[in-house]
Amino acid sequence: MAGPTAVIVLAAGGGTRMRSATSKVLHRIGGRSLVAHAIHAARGLQPERLAVVVGNQREQVVPHVEQVDPDAVVVVQDEQGGTGHAVLVALEQLPEIEGTLVVTYGDVPLLSTDTLARLVEAHEETSSAVTVLTGTVDDPSGYGRIIRDDEGGMAAIVEEKDADDSQRAVREISSGIFAFDAAVLREVLGRVGDDNAQREMYLTDVVAIARKDGRSAGAVTTEDLWECEGVNTRAQLSRLGAELNRRTLARWMAEGVEVVDPATTWVDVTVELAPDVSLKPGVQLHGSTTVAAGAVIGPDCTLTDVAVGEGATVTRTHGSESTIGAGASVGPFAYLRPGTVLGVNGKVGTFVETKNARIADGAKVPHLSYVGDADIGEGTNIGAGTIFANYDGVAKHHTKVGKHAKTGSHNTFVAPVEIGDGAVTGGGTVVRRDVPPGALAVSTGPQRHIEDWVLRKRDGTPSADAARAALDSEESTATASEEPGA
Repeated sequence: MAGPTAVIVLAAGGGTRMRSATSKVLHRIGGRSLVAHAIHAARGLQPERLAVVVGNQREQVVPHVEQVDPDAVVVVQDEQGGTGHAVLVALEQLPEIEGTLVVTYGDVPLLSTDTLARLVEAHEETSSAVTVLTGTVDDPSGYGRIIRDDEGGMAAIVEEKDADDSQRAVREISSGIFAFDAAVLREVLGRVGDDNAQREMYLTDVVAIARKDGRSAGAVTTEDLWECEGVNTRAQLSRLGAELNRRTLARWMAEGVEVVDPATTWVDVTVELAPDVSLKPGVQLHGSTTVAAGAVIGPDCTLTDVAVGEGATVTRTHGSESTIGAGASVGPFAYLRPGTVLGVNGKVGTFVETKNARIADGAKVPHLSYVGDADIGEGTNIGAGTIFANYDGVAKHHTKVGKHAKTGSHNTFVAPVEIGDGAVTGGGTVVRRDVPPGALAVSTGPQRHIEDWVLRKRDGTPSADAARAALDSEESTATASEEPGA
C-alpha cells in the first residue's frame, strides 16, 4: 500500500503537569524523546510530507525535530487554540494536498507504524471522509467518547468536559488519532467553532460535521490500548517507559537473547542484539550500542554507544562511545570513556579507566590503571597501577607502547613518549624518554636502609614497639647461637 499524502504530528502543548523546564515531548523513554517516537512511527508510513506542529517551548523542540528528521516541515502554532486550530495552521503551511492525511500526537510513544498503517488501510478501503482510532476501556475518564448512531456507525466524538451523563458512561474512547480525506478536512475545518467548555477548536468536531454533510465516518478499534496512551505526568512517563522496555526485552528474547532478570534490565529501542547474547541483572544498554553473538554483558553494566564483539565478556562496567573486540574481557569495575578501542582477546581489567586509547589484539591492562591518549601494541601487558600521564596542564599528549612489551607495576609514562617493541620497564619506573625496542628501562635508585629510624623518630608508637620486640628477639637468637654447645 502506498503511504499517505501527509502526516501531521501535533506537539505544541505545554505539558504543565510534567513540572519540568524541559518540553514534555522532549522527555525520553527507550532511548528516544516522545516526539522522536511519534516521528519514527509516522515515517514508517512513508508519507510524502511530514509536518510537526510546535508551540510551547519551541526554542527547545524545533532544533530537536530538525535533528531527528531534517526533512520534516516544522509548523509554529503561536497561540494554542486547540487540536483543530493546530491542524488548520499546519494545512496553511503545507502545499495543496490531496488524498489521505494522518493526524497523530507527539506524546503517544507506544503508537506503532503497524497500527497507523491499519488505520490508513481501513480509511482508504471504505473511502471514508474521516476514520478514527478507538479503544474500549474500563475507565474512560479524560478521553473523548465515541458516539454511535442506531446502526452502530460513527456519529460524533464528544469531549468529556462537554459530555452529558449518558455520554460519559460510554466506554469506547477516541485516541485522537485520525485519517482524513485531505480535501474534506480542509473544507470542514473552516466550519469548526469553539463553542465548548475549553473555548477551543476541537479536531474531533470534524466527525459530526462530516456526518451532517452526508459523508462517511469510520473507526478502527485497537485492542492494544497502550498505543493510545499519552504522557502528561511523570508517573505516566515512567509507566509507559516500563511497558516499552518490557516489549523491547520480549522482542529480543523471542529472537534468542537471554535476559536473566527483565525487571532490572533496560534496553533502548535503538540497540541491536544478536542471538545468544546474555544480559545479566542490572544491565542498561543505550543509544547505538550493538552486541554480537555469544557476548555476555553484566551484571551491573551501563553501555552507551558501545560496540561489543562476538564472545566478549563485560562485567560491572560503565562505557560510552567505545569498541570491544571479539573475545575481549572488560571489568569488573572498568570505565571505558569515549575513543576506547579494545582489540580481539584484549583485556581491560579491574579498576581500569581508559580514554582515547587503542589497545591492540591480545594486549592487556589488567589492574588499577589509567590509560589516556595511548596506543598499546599487540600482546603487550601493562603492569598494575600504571598511569599514562597525558596532560601537562595545557595540552594532551600521546603515548605509544609497542608490541609484546612488558611494563612493570606502578609505572608512570609521561607523554609524549614511546616504548619500543619487546621492551621491558622495571617496577616503579617513571618513563620520561623513549625506550628502544628490547631495552629494559628503570628509573629507581638502589635500595638503602637507615637503621633504627623508627625507634628514634617514632618512639612510643605501636610500630616502634613491634620493631623493638623483633630486634630483641633477633638479638636473643643470635646470643643463644653463640653459647657453647648451641
